[in-house]
Parts: sequence; structure tokens; C-alpha cells
Amino acid sequence: HLRHRADLGGVRLDLADEEQLRRAYAELTDQLGTPEELSPVVQRMAPRGVDTIVRAVIDPAAGAALSFGLAGAPSQLLGDMAHRLIPVTDREAASLVRSIRTAPLLFGWRGSAPVDTPALEELLLRVSRLVDDHPEVVAVGLEPVVVATHGVSVLSASVRLAPPPARDDLGPRTLPAY
Repeated sequence: HLRHRADLGGVRLDLADEEQLRRAYAELTDQLGTPEELSPVVQRMAPRGVDTIVRAVIDPAAGAALSFGLAGAPSQLLGDMAHRLIPVTDREAASLVRSIRTAPLLFGWRGSAPVDTPALEELLLRVSRLVDDHPEVVAVGLEPVVVATHGVSVLSASVRLAPPPARDDLGPRTLPAY
């Protein structure tokens, strides 16, 4: 539960050598619990960027839907997530990225560097295609996805496989406009 929570001290960044890694490990276990409780993960440092969330789920009533938002407070507190039905087109992927209220953070808000939205849109298309091509993939969660000035880094991913839910409506589906 602390793996993505830098605000709670569960993340250490920019560890350059073995000594820094050992110190961070000791601090984490002293403050937060035993290694068995923490299940620590060490990975390559991702480039700095904007943390986002990409999810796909099959809803029995609506079918497969792709969701996107910024990680953390924007999605958790404000519900700032956007959704599209799968399969998405390249235009829908671009629209999905731009439809959240916090989208300006991706495009250079207040002088920050714009991030690689084409790479993010490509990731959205690939997740959509995965779920559309493989009905046994009933849920995908990518969180966080760091979108940097060049490229994206998926730092954690989960995929749930199950028999696809039965659909009795095979007609066109739409999401209501908000």
C-alpha cells in the first residue's frame, strides 16, 4: 500500500550507489515495518515527468472502457478521470488525454516542459487493443505511468484474466456526454 506513496515515505528516489540503497532500505524498515510487510522493490530510476493512471475494465452493462487521469490527488480527491469505450481510435486517445481538467499539466503549464503526449496516446491505443483483442483480459491497471518529455515509463502494472462477462446487447454502445 506504500509502493507509490512518496507522500507517506514509502518511496526513495535517485539512489546512486549501494551505500545509498542500503541506507534507504534501513530507513524504510525502521520506519515502516519488516521486509516481509514491505515487499520492497528496486527498479531503474524513471525519468521525471507527470504521473498518470491508465486503466481498462470490462463492465457487464457498458462493455470495455478505457480510463485515464493524473495519479494522486487529481484522480483520488477530485475524480478527474476520463473514459472512452474500447476500441478507441487515435482521435479518441488524443481526446481522452485532453479531456481531464488537469490536462494543462501535460502541455507545459506555467512554464513546465510539455510531456510526450504522442507516446502516452500510443500507450492508450495499445491497452485498448489488448483488451479488445483478448476478451479474457477483463481489467488492466497501469499506475503510475510517468510521462516524461521523451517517452513513458510504466512503473507498475496489473492484469486480471477471467472469462469475459456475457453481453446480451450487441448493438452500438456510447458513453453519456458530461
